[in-house]
Amino acid sequence: MRRAIPRAVFKLGIALLAFGFWAAAGLQAADSAGADCAGCHDQSLKLAKSAHAGLTCDTCHESHGQYPHQAGIPKPQCGNCHADQAGDYESGVHGQARRHGNESAPDCGLCHGSAHELLPPRSQAFRVAVPDTCGMCHPAVVEQYRASVHGQALAKGITQAPLCTDCHGEHKIIKPSSAASPVNAANIRETCGSCHGDVRLSRKFGMPGDRLVSFDASYHGLAAREGVQTVANCASCHGVHNILASSDPHSTIHPKNLPKTCGQCHAGAGERFAIGQVHVTPGTSEPPVLAVVRRFYLLLIPVTIGLMLLHNGGDWIRKLVRSRFRAGSAQSSGRAAHGLRMLPFERVQHAVLALSFVTLAWTGFALKYPDQWWALPLSSLASRHDMRSLIHRVAASLFIAVSVTHLVSLVVSRKLRGHWKEMIPRVNDAREASSNFAYNLGLGGDPPPRSPHSYIEKAEYWAVIWGAVIMTASGVMLWANTLFLRLLPKLWLDVATSVHFYEAVLAALAIFIWHFYSVIFDPEIYPLNTAFLTGYSVKRDGSRSAADVPDSAARTEEVPGD
Repeated sequence: MRRAIPRAVFKLGIALLAFGFWAAAGLQAADSAGADCAGCHDQSLKLAKSAHAGLTCDTCHESHGQYPHQAGIPKPQCGNCHADQAGDYESGVHGQARRHGNESAPDCGLCHGSAHELLPPRSQAFRVAVPDTCGMCHPAVVEQYRASVHGQALAKGITQAPLCTDCHGEHKIIKPSSAASPVNAANIRETCGSCHGDVRLSRKFGMPGDRLVSFDASYHGLAAREGVQTVANCASCHGVHNILASSDPHSTIHPKNLPKTCGQCHAGAGERFAIGQVHVTPGTSEPPVLAVVRRFYLLLIPVTIGLMLLHNGGDWIRKLVRSRFRAGSAQSSGRAAHGLRMLPFERVQHAVLALSFVTLAWTGFALKYPDQWWALPLSSLASRHDMRSLIHRVAASLFIAVSVTHLVSLVVSRKLRGHWKEMIPRVNDAREASSNFAYNLGLGGDPPPRSPHSYIEKAEYWAVIWGAVIMTASGVMLWANTLFLRLLPKLWLDVATSVHFYEAVLAALAIFIWHFYSVIFDPEIYPLNTAFLTGYSVKRDGSRSAADVPDSAARTEEVPGD
């Protein structure tokens, strides 16, 4: 046993010694091979300073070990070691051109230089030389690049400035018309955003840090995110290779050139007024009037919706306690028709209004939030048919039509006017509202009286009127944006965009919290007030109802449909 251990150690030592002799012999042979090649070729000295330094000659020239060399030995293929890069090159425009017989198309050697003296691709020297390399075939494009802000930055020694390969790719250069190209219209935002959306680079070089955020929040950005291919992107306004500072008179975004630039999509834009600020970020770079609009709605929406929640929440609790927990309270599952509330003509109007409103809310918020699950059906169609926009505008047309129809009907029909006079605000409405609100908050023991058409219905009716005017006016401006850019400053459209969005948020919340409570969640009419279907409101026997007034039925029934 004692002899076995030394023998094992002895054998291991012999094996290690043999491996060492083998490795040394291999290195000596490699050095010898290099020395032998250097006897006729001066490439070894160049190779030592290149990206291939450390490789021996026979790494690439495997069949040149014999001298004299055999005739017809094929040249080394870069793809033997760089398979991924070779595959990208073959699928790119350069590789495809060579495959179709264009021998002058760039190959590895033309762009990288000789294999014995090529520069490391990540070195600054190689990066700075990229425009010159591309300029051998694309001189006009490189000339534009040299004059651009990117080329000027590179000339100043900023090696992080974008180059040809940063935007177009390196080996897998694809035509801009291909969806896989980084400079395709659908990918421009991500390509430009790799620098202009980088906070570190923005701070380092003093670039505005909100350009990507403001673009994403604009109509152009929202439509592009939705998949619309025809909407303007970064290159549409700033140019492609000829990107210049906005202060340069030759820049496409110089104030005097904006009418022409914007006029590519919006004919006549900026002819009467200056286009004004384009990138607008709420809270930082927005004009004062936009700040006022935003702050107004950020105060109005929480206060209004908060009061609605307090009013209806208290009403729900009061009715729940009265009907469920107080002994002797009237309870019945029966329902009874109680007063004519909506004429047939009005029920048709209500149906069209409800359908158009829900469609407008769905398709409108789908533009703002295209990644939400409820917006995905529209987003999947938008890139091909722009169906979201079409559906939204059809619904808007219906909404405007039913609003105008309501107004015309009040003008031409005396009986309808008499019916809708119930919605004229009166002094008593304020007293009813305050007493009912106080009761809902827990003040007082008995429920105060409420008119057949109380402050609840009147507040909702006039809110619809106000919202219809605001949404129609701002929506028409956004719909006919080209016309209004010819007649008004762009700031007006920015205000219209802000107002349209905030009004939509307020309207959607109000309908859900105020109107749906009155027709669905109110314990006295749950699960549904069928007045919009039958024309008659319903209530639980023994409970309070807005229509539960002795002469309400007689007063409303005097107004027949026209």
